[in-house]
Amino acid sequence: MGVQANVSGLVGEYRALFDGLERCETELLEQRLISDAEWSTQAAEHLLQLANDYGSFMLRNALAISLALRIEDGDMGF
Repeated sequence: MGVQANVSGLVGEYRALFDGLERCETELLEQRLISDAEWSTQAAEHLLQLANDYGSFMLRNALAISLALRIEDGDMGF
């Protein structure tokens, strides 16, 4: 499966996971990431912060760069 299919699949999973919640409901979004997607508390907070701070345009480019440079886990160790 290609990267684009992986990302598309993840988008669908997160849409379903966050169904009925709004962007501003940070605590509820974090709880769903922790309980349903098995992210740690720190990782859930960080993921939402990244999404809110940078948005899809910047993160899409960061994803492309990390794939081009073969950076899978990054320096933070998530």
